[in-house]
Amino acid sequence: MANAMPVVVYPPAEDGGRRVRAGNQFLGMAYGLLDVAEFLRLAGLEGIDDLDVAGMPEIEWRGGGPEVWQR
Repeated sequence: MANAMPVVVYPPAEDGGRRVRAGNQFLGMAYGLLDVAEFLRLAGLEGIDDLDVAGMPEIEWRGGGPEVWQR
């Protein structure tokens, strides 16, 4: 990742949304990989898509990997 900010996707909430944080900044609630990709684009990572997000070793997935969106 170009700017090497740590990205954390937290475990799913009751509604299936997962909090996304980059560094010390809360980016939003994601309800799928497209949301995570959009948050990262808005944070300055150009040209990223949902397939990139699923395979990025720089993302720490807590409470399940990129395929987990339900409790």
